[in-house]
This record gives sequence, C-alpha cells and structure tokens, in this order.
Amino acid sequence: MRRKKQVGQAAFTTLNVVFLVLIAATMIIPLWNAVAESFSGSFASMRPGILMWPRDFSLSGYTTIWTVLDLWQPFENSVIVSVLGTLLHVLLSALAGYALAQSGMPGRRFVTGLILITMMIPFEAIMIPFYITMQQLGLLNSLAALILSGMVSGFSVLLMRNFFLSIPGDILESAKIDGAGHFRMFWQICMPLSKAGLATVGLFEFVGRWNNLLTTILLINDSTKNTLQVALNALISGGSSTSSGYLITTNVKMAGIIIAILPLIIAYPFAQKYFVRGIFLGANKE
Repeated sequence: MRRKKQVGQAAFTTLNVVFLVLIAATMIIPLWNAVAESFSGSFASMRPGILMWPRDFSLSGYTTIWTVLDLWQPFENSVIVSVLGTLLHVLLSALAGYALAQSGMPGRRFVTGLILITMMIPFEAIMIPFYITMQQLGLLNSLAALILSGMVSGFSVLLMRNFFLSIPGDILESAKIDGAGHFRMFWQICMPLSKAGLATVGLFEFVGRWNNLLTTILLINDSTKNTLQVALNALISGGSSTSSGYLITTNVKMAGIIIAILPLIIAYPFAQKYFVRGIFLGANKE
C-alpha cells in the first residue's frame, strides 16, 4: 500500500514537471526565436522556421529600426510617459491609501466602497466621456494627456491602504506623542515601511503604461507623440515596406520587439524581491 502511494506521488510529480516545462516552453521558445531573428541578417531572417541561433549574425535589424525608422522618438516618449506617470500614480495612490487607513477619517468605509465600484467599470465603457474630457482640457495630442490619464486607480489605492493598515499602531502613536503630524508620519514612517507596496504598485503601473496601446490611439494623432507600442503596431501590421519603399525585414520587426520588452526585463529583478511579498501582504490585510 505504501509502495503504491509512493508510485502515485512520483507519477503526479512527473506529470506536474512535464506540464510546467511545456508551459514554460510556450513562453521561452517564441522569445528565444525573436532574439535569434533580431540578430540575424536581413534576408536570412525571412526564411521560414524557428531559430535557436542567429543566421548570418548581424546588428542591421537594430541599426535600421533605431536610425532609419526613428524608433528612438517613440521610445523616448514611452520613457517619459511611463516614468513620470508611474511616479505620479505611486505618490497619489499612497496619499489616498494613507488617508483611507486613518481610523478617524469620516466616511472612509463609504469612500472605500465607491473606490471598489470604480474597479468594476472597464475603460472601454468610459472611453467617450474620457476623450471628451481630455478634449475640453486641451490635452489631446500631448504627452501630458498620457501622463495624467490613469494617475490613480482603485486597485493601487486599496493596496496601499492595506499596507498602511499593516503598520503597527504603536509606532504611529509614539510618533504622535513626539509631536509628528500626518505629513511627517507619511513621509518618514509609513513610506519607508511600505517599500514592498510601493514597488508592487510601481511595477504594475510601469508595465501597464509601457504596454498601453489603446489610450495612445485614442488621444494621439500626431505621429511625433506616438509611444513605442503604437510605433511597433504600425511597424508589424503595416506590411513589409515603408511609404518610402524601404524593405522591412523580419529581423527589423524582431529587433523592435526586443527593444520594447528589454526595459521590463531589466526593471523586474530590482522590484522582484518586494513584489511577491507586496502582493501577499496587500491582498491579505483586512
């Protein structure tokens, strides 16, 4: 009986490992193929098949997309929008979360309920009033529109609220006795003790802004203000040549994809040590 149990556990573990390996392969192989094709020669990259190593190693894909196709402009726009937008989002979400974490705030349960309701409304349902609001503010065709849109989200506010609620009350009471006000407690006590929450909110927001396509298409008509995702979408779906007749080969398209995901790959390891702890603590605090 014991032997059968051990055999069953071994079979179950083996199936789990095989299943996880297959899932990992569906993500790793396409990425590896994109890297290999981006470093291949122009015409070699257009041959059919999945590449594990570059054919006719060349950096022409990166030089072409960066200089000839001017990808640096949408890349710069994406950096500005993502960095400034994320900093504003984290700051405002932390301020709102701190306010909701105060037991003496009148109507905080009602406000929390309203925030929960906003999380149930998809962006597609408010696209028209959102566009009209931006138009009336005179923000269309500007990076400011992309930075200001989505400055605060219900998810981020409630996550930061849960983090601030997890801070021991004795620490805050001691600070109040020493004469510290809310502003000082927020900056010198709550913010340093909530690094995991700040990293979690910041990582989610940065990834969302960096990959955002819909908002840019909705608000921006000027090609010089396009972000990286819009430029890549036009590059990949626009055919095999530009309006000037320049041939866009597969290595050029793959180079654009690698450039787009590289900042996320670089940023994630720095926030990863806070990320898992931030999600767990922020989701389990009542």
